Amino acid sequence: MTKFLTAYRQFILRALEDGDTDFERLLDYHREHLTFFMHERLIHLIVTVLFALSTVGCFIAVAVTEKLILIPLAAALLVLLIPYIKHYYFLENTVQKMYRDYERIYEKVYGYPSADRSE
Repeated sequence: MTKFLTAYRQFILRALEDGDTDFERLLDYHREHLTFFMHERLIHLIVTVLFALSTVGCFIAVAVTEKLILIPLAAALLVLLIPYIKHYYFLENTVQKMYRDYERIYEKVYGYPSADRSE
């Protein structure tokens, strides 16, 4: 997904710089893809949060029950949680950049921003 998102965003940025781009079509295309990426981001958020809760729960179980057999499981969950957080961080930031790209395309189509950005 990381490669796809990076390649897709490069495509959008190149299209924004190209004067021959049909920006109305690009706006529809980008809007459709944004919904896919927002769904992907939501799923990864849910998985990351559940994984983090499992990790914390495992550490609590180790502390409360003092069963040393759970320590490797807790360590493995912690080690795997780091890439989950890193990937979600990438997804979140990339989708935020895509929102700004959407605004730029919208302005090219309609000549004014889609929302008040004074906040």
